[in-house]
Amino acid sequence: MATESRGGGEPSSKKIEDWEVRFDGGFGDVTGARLSAEEFLNTLARSAPPATPEYRDDILLVVSELAANAIQYAPGPFRLTMRRTFEGVHVTLGDTSTTPPAPRPFKPGNGGGGGIGWYLIHTLCDQVSVVPREDGKDVHVFLPW
Repeated sequence: MATESRGGGEPSSKKIEDWEVRFDGGFGDVTGARLSAEEFLNTLARSAPPATPEYRDDILLVVSELAANAIQYAPGPFRLTMRRTFEGVHVTLGDTSTTPPAPRPFKPGNGGGGGIGWYLIHTLCDQVSVVPREDGKDVHVFLPW
């Protein structure tokens, strides 16, 4: 289940407000996070369309990967925050694990064992950082728009 808040009501045509949604951490929340990101991007596109359609798709893919990682490696609730920056979109996913993400070996053909998500996030994002908190961590990514 998700709860949503937007900083200051409906976004204006000049300034898109921060978008924050909280999730319980269930498997359906990957889809919920993606749908929430899509809603934010649709609102943003009305006043500032992306430079290329691929930028929108990249953001949605990164949000899905971050949410999937949170569910797999940080049991419990997570928070998705999105905001417009001068040249792009800043996405933050806060979860309950204090362990920073790390690349895992990618082994094709091992029955869907993963290992490519963190590499994908680093490839698509202009900047990636992990900020530890006492009760978890925040993963910050910046993507072009």
